[in-house]
Amino acid sequence: MSQSATINRRVVLAERPVGLPNDDTLRIETAAIPTPGPGEMLLRTVYLSLDPYMRGRMSAAKSYAEPVAIGGVMTGQVVAEVVASNCEGFAKGDHVLSGSGWQDYAVSDGKGVMNLGQNPDHPSWALGILGMPGYTAYAGLLKIGEPKPGETVVVAAASGPVGATVGQIAKIKGCRVVGVAGGPEKCAHVVDVLGFDACIDHKADDFAEQLAAACPDGIDVYFENVGGKVLYGVLPLLNPFARMPVCGTASWYNLTGLPDGPDMGPVLMGTILRMKVKVEGFIIFDSFGPEVYKEFAKEMAGWLAEGRVQYTEQVVEGLEAAPAALNDLLIGKNFGKMVVKVG
Repeated sequence: MSQSATINRRVVLAERPVGLPNDDTLRIETAAIPTPGPGEMLLRTVYLSLDPYMRGRMSAAKSYAEPVAIGGVMTGQVVAEVVASNCEGFAKGDHVLSGSGWQDYAVSDGKGVMNLGQNPDHPSWALGILGMPGYTAYAGLLKIGEPKPGETVVVAAASGPVGATVGQIAKIKGCRVVGVAGGPEKCAHVVDVLGFDACIDHKADDFAEQLAAACPDGIDVYFENVGGKVLYGVLPLLNPFARMPVCGTASWYNLTGLPDGPDMGPVLMGTILRMKVKVEGFIIFDSFGPEVYKEFAKEMAGWLAEGRVQYTEQVVEGLEAAPAALNDLLIGKNFGKMVVKVG
């Protein structure tokens, strides 16, 4: 079913998943299109962002944000078009960046909504390289990782929207950059297109040995996106005073209990202690203020214009395809930033 001018499709959380979400986790409902009141505007979703954090929002476990309620619209950032507006600063036809979630239409009072103008170039990029993923890469690497010329930076999930951007910024800053990705196609892209110095396939049986060979001088900055075997391969290579920005632990998101294998806690904590490693988790809009965002927006726009940063986007067609696409993202079957073209 394509987007309608008379019906609002909403993807709601039907039940909390155990492990990977399944066909019963999310449900598509239809409702009347809402009507904006005084001081409000009606938004029509054009693009929906899919991101790993969404798996956490399905869970009732304590986190940095409230979980999606059972029966509630699944959370997500969108680029939407203003259909009608009684909201100051927004006009019919404007494109906006909003958190209105997995649905065709939503009413907004404008709070937390960014106006992108009437005809923005590459509007979906506001969900990727010029939005939350790009900003996450920029601030996490530069403000927490603090890379210095000549240092070695290792990036997990290097072909994804955050990892790809981290590595390219690190190259701009004069670092040796080693990516970790899943499969030869992704690794080739990371080296040949994104310009990393090397990329190691985490599926390889000798992953740890290949990583060590690619980092002969050890690792000064490890940008953590996945956890699991990649983290365990990195630990023995960390240099004294290494920095580890922790953005995500995607390989553990669908666990229903502790992972199989030996308890790595002593190795992890022992390495942090002996190597005096700085480990800092961050949630981008909680951890950094508007002045950092302005710095990012200016620098990233310049790097894109100069061709110093490359960007890959995977567009999925149709809101009904979003649940399956999110699962593909969670198990690493995406290539680049995944967005859904809703309307």
